[in-house]
Order: sequence, then C-alpha cells, then structure tokens
Amino acid sequence: MASRTPHPDLLRNLVLIGGRGCGKSSIAKRILRRNRNFMLFSMDALIRYESGGLSIPAIVERDGWRGFRDLELRVVEKLAVFEREALLDCGGGVVVDLEGEEEVFSKRKVEAIRRHGLVVYLHRDPEYLVERIAGDPNRPALSDEHSFLELMARRDPWYRDAADLVLECGSLPKSELAERVLDWFYAHQQDFQRG
Repeated sequence: MASRTPHPDLLRNLVLIGGRGCGKSSIAKRILRRNRNFMLFSMDALIRYESGGLSIPAIVERDGWRGFRDLELRVVEKLAVFEREALLDCGGGVVVDLEGEEEVFSKRKVEAIRRHGLVVYLHRDPEYLVERIAGDPNRPALSDEHSFLELMARRDPWYRDAADLVLECGSLPKSELAERVLDWFYAHQQDFQRG
C-alpha cells in the first residue's frame, strides 16, 4: 500500500471572495477534498445559523440589507478569531457596508478576514455571474436602484483591494482553480506577516 503524502502545515486561514455565482462554495469544497486539515466555514450558512435558521431572502425581508450586513459583520468577527486552518467561503458582500442605501467598501470586514488569512478573489466576467444566478430564489435582489452589473463594477476594485491574489477564472474547470488556489496558498502562506 502506498504511503500518503503529508499535507503542508496550514499556517494561516484561506479566504475566498468574489461575486455571487463565481464558484466560491464549489471551489472551497474541492480545496477541502485536497486537504482535509482545513475547517470549512460557509459564511452564508453561519449567517443563517445566527438568524435562527432563516433563509437569506427571509433575513433580508425581515431586517433589510442593513440588518443583513450587520449580521454578516458579527459572523466575520467571530471567524476572525481563528489564526490558522480555517477555509472561509465568504458571501459576495463581505467587502460591502452601507452608507444610507449606497454600498461602500467595508474596511472593518476586510481587516477582519485579512487578520489571519490570505484572501483570494475569484474573478469572473460579470456577464457570466448574471447567467449563473439568474432565477435563483435564494439570492435576493441587491438593490432597487442599481443593476447587478453596476454593483459588480463598483465592487470589483474593492475585491481587488481586499485580495492577496486575484485569480482570473476564465473557463478553467473548478478542480483546476482549486489546485491553483492551494498551490499559491502553500507557496505564500509564510510570506505574509500582518499586524
């Protein structure tokens, strides 16, 4: 019987960010299959847990986007206590706070996910994202005033500012994307020292 190849130690957290439908959850699951030493946390699932099991649309209907973003911040702060080995599958709005009804960059959430984590932005063409999320009842409209494409154009520089790596996903299979993320993480996890 062949011996198993040991996985490198996980010295930091690995954080996946990007727009709705970019593949964060499925890529995170593939990463976990390659290295089971990670603890996988789905931010959306934890937000639902914190709300007593309500669906994302039900939370938004009950509390509005401001209430949802406040709940998201509380979840991010709880996850930020992990210093290593956490694999965070973040919701698309992890880089967002609200001023009035307008989205703004969330310095506080980004600082929390970066505290002990290396952040990978899974970038996809916004048109691809629109096709992927069309008709999904679990994804409530983000704005009454702005289209999804407008919001993604606004968020793109925020994702880039938050990221240690911007991965252009293109048409690569998710298994290949997971390998690229992990290979980069292993090669760079010792390079980053944040205060």
